[in-house]
Amino acid sequence: MVAITRAVAGAVSTGLCLAVLIPPAAAQTSVSRPIRIIVPYVPGGGTDTLARQVAPYLAEEFRQQVLVDNRPGGSSTIGTQMVAKAPPDGETIGMIDAAFVINPSLFEKLPYDAQKDFAPITLIALSPLVLLVHPTVPAKTVRELVALAKQQPGKLHYGSAGNGTAVHLAGEQFRAVTGSKVEHIPYKGSGQAITDLLGGQIEMAFTVQSSAKPHMLAGRLRALAITTPKRTAVLPEVPTFTEAGYPGVDAKSINGLIAPQSTPRDYINRVHRAIVQALNKRELQDRLNDLGFERVGNTPEEFAAYIRSEIVKWGGVVKSSGAKAAL
Repeated sequence: MVAITRAVAGAVSTGLCLAVLIPPAAAQTSVSRPIRIIVPYVPGGGTDTLARQVAPYLAEEFRQQVLVDNRPGGSSTIGTQMVAKAPPDGETIGMIDAAFVINPSLFEKLPYDAQKDFAPITLIALSPLVLLVHPTVPAKTVRELVALAKQQPGKLHYGSAGNGTAVHLAGEQFRAVTGSKVEHIPYKGSGQAITDLLGGQIEMAFTVQSSAKPHMLAGRLRALAITTPKRTAVLPEVPTFTEAGYPGVDAKSINGLIAPQSTPRDYINRVHRAIVQALNKRELQDRLNDLGFERVGNTPEEFAAYIRSEIVKWGGVVKSSGAKAAL
């Protein structure tokens, strides 16, 4: 969940072509055992799904079995710490999502340094967020919703997957950018929030477009805007916050690959090249589109810069909102 910065925007338009031009290293790190992709969540979520989509392509590149190892807990910090502490031998890499760039501001102390203990590989994909409202809300556009919220301060409620989550901070970003006084209702997961939104217990919520689409098509919920600079292929009928005049509402879910710090650069390059080549395949593009992802495939340097900028950005949102980590 995060904004497309200049580096990422460039990667979307050119990185997928340029990345495959990286020359092979003179010497290649040997990987003689199965590779683990540590996913810091339970099976079935977006991060886990994307890891399982790219794993076969890494297996083909390294001619080794690639295993998805789910290590949930601690708002993703347990699995992420395992990546930080793993030997830099190419046998362990990790998937990260928006929590990776949010947690440094939410927690007073983490068991790792998000910028020093990892070698970024690539931002694989983005999942823009969609602002949904219940059909009884008398607002057909974002500007009408903002006007309604200002007319009735504290009367509108938005649900999230819990305190400190990406969709919670999307709502806080919305409040800050638009000056709307909407109230936050935390749930124990996005599913519960959407259930209450469908039932009319809350009036609005942010969610990824793959979750939003079926409810929109059925007429159960109304989508007011999406957090990408341009409209997406998955939901082309949904206008953007930029169109509405609020480009600062740019929260997105992200998914990328990292390795332990000091992992050999030739190995990083091989993983990056394999991912980019996979993202250029129509079969994977179609699957990601169906799942609501927008492919990126930027370089390790671009991904590192993106992580740094997102940590700063979300640190500002956390500080101004007073958001706390889910307990």
